[in-house]
Amino acid sequence: MGICYSSTRKEVREAENGEGEGVGNRWRKKSREKKSGGGDQESVLNHIPGRIAGNGSSKIACLHTQQGKKGTNQDAMVVWENFGSRNDAVFCGVFDGHGPYGHMVARKVRDSLPLLLSNQWKAGNDEEQNGPQNSEETGSECGDDESYDSMEVEESDKVPEMYLPLKKSMLKSFKLMDKELKLHPMIDCFCSGSTAVTLIKMGEDLIIGNVGDSRAVLATRDEDNYLHAVQLTVDLKPDLPREAARIHQCKGRVFALQDEPEVARVWLPNNDSPGLAMARAFGDFCLKDFGLISVPDLYYRRLTSKDEFIILASDGVWDVLSNIEAVDIVASAPGRSTAARALIDCAVRAWRLKYPTSKNDDCAVVCLFLDHPHAENGTENKDVMATNESNETLAQTNTVSADTEMLDNSS
Repeated sequence: MGICYSSTRKEVREAENGEGEGVGNRWRKKSREKKSGGGDQESVLNHIPGRIAGNGSSKIACLHTQQGKKGTNQDAMVVWENFGSRNDAVFCGVFDGHGPYGHMVARKVRDSLPLLLSNQWKAGNDEEQNGPQNSEETGSECGDDESYDSMEVEESDKVPEMYLPLKKSMLKSFKLMDKELKLHPMIDCFCSGSTAVTLIKMGEDLIIGNVGDSRAVLATRDEDNYLHAVQLTVDLKPDLPREAARIHQCKGRVFALQDEPEVARVWLPNNDSPGLAMARAFGDFCLKDFGLISVPDLYYRRLTSKDEFIILASDGVWDVLSNIEAVDIVASAPGRSTAARALIDCAVRAWRLKYPTSKNDDCAVVCLFLDHPHAENGTENKDVMATNESNETLAQTNTVSADTEMLDNSS
């Protein structure tokens, strides 16, 4: 679900009805005055080679989003090849907005977070030489230090040299992104926010940063060549022990409503609002002093030849489909370019079957296909388990066939 149960109702009502001087009217006025501002940035970004932020596909990825039945589509996604001017780097992200202006927050994060990360990454070497800089660490978010400690990778001796500088860049860019939202003159983020599940792939190295309850899943083959799913991230729900402990320490409250006992939510200390169904998010500044943070969980993985593709998706998909169901749907799609849409179509049908009386949520999917030269148009490479001897025999056969064809052409 990943939504606010309630918010400042008067402010939201004014925004929706156009009454008073609510944030809705203020935003409409400013958007008319500065209409070219955000539009210009998005227009420039849309013309960057290798960047896709709408429904579409490339040789290595496909992405699709579809509006649910709850109103404006608040999901956003992006794929950016040659990220940071590195030929082997790819950035992918899915962002699930919530609250009255969640769609604006999600799109802002989609457009700004990769730029912040790229700039921080480029400046990372200089910062390493000059030592760590903590001048911007204000400590305004309750539990920040604890969350930074939890980001340490257990097998730090196995990670490549590029991981630690990139980890610092991701942590700082996420923090700057939240600060930019707080100071944004045209987007009210007090009771609106967004998740973010992002990854950077460099060669065979994969780094994932996750805030909220969107999810990343890897499709890989086991020893018997069967495809199975590996969940790469943790859904950061409020009832996770470490998340609940931090929220309670900051005087926030975590409990579920009687009519939906399976959905834990975050509440203000003395008010039954906003009821946020995640423990970390961009925006939502009404809860930032009470345990909600925007610090990402970071993960590193070394990819292998058995890894086929990665799925990033919002909770509109994961609420109704299991990890292995999603992997099977993408693997059986008629082509790579249609895999993301096929997954969303199946999720929409699953919503109708599992929750016939509920409105299905927005869905956004990014499928990143890993390097398999012989697996084109979505077909699986069935010969990944072939031995070296059989490969040599096949090469010799191809050589003989080519020689024979050349003789026939000559005659």
